[in-house]
Amino acid sequence: MRARSVGVVAPKSMRFAEPLRLTSGASIADYTLVYETYGELNAARSNAVLICHALNASHHVAGVYADDPKKVGWWDNMVGPGKPVDTNRFFVVGVNNLGSCFGSTGPMSPDPATGKPYGARFPVVTVEDWVDAQARLADRLGIDCWAAVMGGSLGGMQALSWSVRYPQRLRHCVAIATTPKLSAQNIAFNDVARTAIQSDPDFHGGDYYAHGVVPRRGLRVARMLGHITYLSGEDMAVKFGRELRNGDYAFGYGVEFEVESYLRYQGDKFSEYFDANTYLLITRALDYFDPAKDYGGDLTAALAPARAGFLLVSFTTDWRFPPARSREIVAALIDNRRDVTYAEIDAPHGHDAFLLDDARYHRLVAAYFDNIAAEVTR
Repeated sequence: MRARSVGVVAPKSMRFAEPLRLTSGASIADYTLVYETYGELNAARSNAVLICHALNASHHVAGVYADDPKKVGWWDNMVGPGKPVDTNRFFVVGVNNLGSCFGSTGPMSPDPATGKPYGARFPVVTVEDWVDAQARLADRLGIDCWAAVMGGSLGGMQALSWSVRYPQRLRHCVAIATTPKLSAQNIAFNDVARTAIQSDPDFHGGDYYAHGVVPRRGLRVARMLGHITYLSGEDMAVKFGRELRNGDYAFGYGVEFEVESYLRYQGDKFSEYFDANTYLLITRALDYFDPAKDYGGDLTAALAPARAGFLLVSFTTDWRFPPARSREIVAALIDNRRDVTYAEIDAPHGHDAFLLDDARYHRLVAAYFDNIAAEVTR
């Protein structure tokens, strides 16, 4: 079957009046989750797949919007008819997490207590809080058990959390280019990015909405730093090398190298659509993820509750979440006698490889989901 797009899609929203208790001890009530669905839920409600998004993505996983056909879903090459996650066979749900800036309740949303944007008052959230909110959405959709929960990077952390937090509610966990916890280096990158945002004079302690400004300079630097970590040195060398925009040195401090131009472009674009407070929240959720923390650092003990089958994929040039971190997860799962499939893809694209077209990677995911489809149709 030739792969094609799911076509025109539209976001949906679900409001939750009951408070959600957060890991921090705070709670949030009267919140909304925005989500999209693709494909049809079968009569047994056994073919549902949850896609968890990474840092700057959203519920818009696949397809296009009628009023903006250029806005293609962030994993459109993975999800759709005839694609690895085949919407002819699966009912796919993409959900936007709490704290985001793409429709779900977050810092930009009005606080019911004041009628003004939450801003800096929005509570810190964790991966576990997102998973608990997703479980409530699943309840509302009538999905008792996911055929699979899948995500890359931060989305893979959510998939792992699902496997131990709700072990009876998923058959398979698909965690791609992820890690069981951030390294000190990764936490350091996040701190520099947050400091850039918080140091922007337009940040105003997180309440910049009231001032009618956006801390764009800080957001630009945060995105530029992040983007460097998503690419490999090899990929950057191939794409940009030491190419100069105008053929020779200008002996100044403006944009001269092609790689500088690329990073400035990415930073400018990001600062136009992403919320600074959301960036702070999501990077802190990344920092806090550590399922082994309550088990004295023992990842095997932390993953012991899991009952799902697992597919883990890493990429050789991903230096942000390197293959060694995925192999830690694999070893812990094997210690627990779980069914694990692991692949290490030799790809030049760094961390971003999980979003790109790679025939070997996509064939692997397609084969794994073929087996899941066979299970849910028995």
